[in-house]
Amino acid sequence: MTSATWLVSPFTPVTFPLIQTPPTIHRVGNTRTVISSFPPYPSPLPSRPSYSTSTPRIPTLPVPLFLSSTLPSTASNDNLATTIGSRSLCGSIEPKIGLHASTSRPRPYPKHLPLRPSSQRPLCFANERLYKWLPSTGRQDREGNTVPEADLVNITNVLSHSWADGTLETYGSGLLLYHCFCDSRNVPEPARAPASQELLAAFLAAAVGSYAGKTLENYLSAVRAWHILHGVPWKPDKSECDALLRAAAALQPKSSQKKKRQPYTLDTINVLLSHLDLEVPLDAAAASCLTTGYFSCARLGELTVKILGSFNPAMHVKPSDVREETDQNGLLMTVLRVPVTKSSPTGEDLLYAAQHGDADPRGLFANHLRVNAPPPNAHLFAYRHGSGHRPLTKSAFITRIHKAFRAAGMDPLQGHGIRIGATLFYLLRGTPFDVVKTIGRWAGDAFLLYLRKHAQILAPYMQANPELHTNFMRITMPPIRCEFSLLACWESCEDAS
Repeated sequence: MTSATWLVSPFTPVTFPLIQTPPTIHRVGNTRTVISSFPPYPSPLPSRPSYSTSTPRIPTLPVPLFLSSTLPSTASNDNLATTIGSRSLCGSIEPKIGLHASTSRPRPYPKHLPLRPSSQRPLCFANERLYKWLPSTGRQDREGNTVPEADLVNITNVLSHSWADGTLETYGSGLLLYHCFCDSRNVPEPARAPASQELLAAFLAAAVGSYAGKTLENYLSAVRAWHILHGVPWKPDKSECDALLRAAAALQPKSSQKKKRQPYTLDTINVLLSHLDLEVPLDAAAASCLTTGYFSCARLGELTVKILGSFNPAMHVKPSDVREETDQNGLLMTVLRVPVTKSSPTGEDLLYAAQHGDADPRGLFANHLRVNAPPPNAHLFAYRHGSGHRPLTKSAFITRIHKAFRAAGMDPLQGHGIRIGATLFYLLRGTPFDVVKTIGRWAGDAFLLYLRKHAQILAPYMQANPELHTNFMRITMPPIRCEFSLLACWESCEDAS
């Protein structure tokens, strides 16, 4: 077989067979260093240090432990602080491994993606594959490397925190497809990483037509992240890869094209609430979660947990994370502190105010607290179940809401439609664009996509008679831009007449 034989046959993931290969000696790479700890910072220095007339007093600086052995043993050095932070710099950060229920086990691979057994690719959860699946070579194999093994492991561990949990899961699926393709072509381990441009192009070309273009883009990013995490050079031909991804988007199957996510409206929410029994624990929690998410423009994953065993008080919102704030005009706001979000590992605040009608989030949250009484450090929307409480999972929430949709004779909407609908709700109510962006915590202008898709929002800006939307423009645009826009509108109308 020539060196390029594995590039010839078309990609048929459903039918490629398992081929027995002789065992290969692999490097040992699963050893992980345990975190070591630092004592806390020393007490802060006085705000006004005194100075001697002969020798200036310089504030004491903390000295890392790994440098302390190089200092001369003197009385002054013995008094130096030798700790910083919460761990030893000669120790190691723990890798980012996904949270799973203690009783859960990784599921077998799909039948259409058979993966050959390998010591370098153990059976694990999808969001663990990027870290646990090892290439045949890594940064410790680089020529001329003099960095200690413990530091090299620490580099990998630190890098593992670069990707969000959802991204890690997507990348795990991409890695599975990549290695199944390599197995089907008998690509040897050393040729998989670093991957040649020919191998990457063959992988993408073989999958075109079977997967959506965006999916293949994510899967290529997965292979790239795998290289980066384990210190393997990544040097693809970007132009060729970009062209293949454009082709993938053009040739993607119709079955992979998702339906347009329809927004929830306030009328929709009121109908759903009429089919929920607010005295039933699950219904009370679901109603509160629905309206809280809607009026705070929250992501559904910020208010629910993925699986029952995944609740983590350090990551998920709790009753103790809820507070109320009042501005100088006496307007009351409810604030929910989410410890960790998709876009901020340090957490973000969700905000909402009381609303008129049955969909008032404050009233429904008070009802949830009355019916379910979740403990302060439990999940915010934990509901009574048996003799205890159960955190509200995303699947349980969606299942209950979809049941209410069907009871109302309506087609169920996707969960992300809550956030989309909330954005449209505030925009159509005349809330300035910048304020909506702040409410939804949009980092960029992605929410502007909704403007192009919904004529109701743009209608006031596009009328022939500026008098119909003068007040609207004054509300939705900053003062300077607003005056220029109004002037341009009047001049345009005068020219037309």
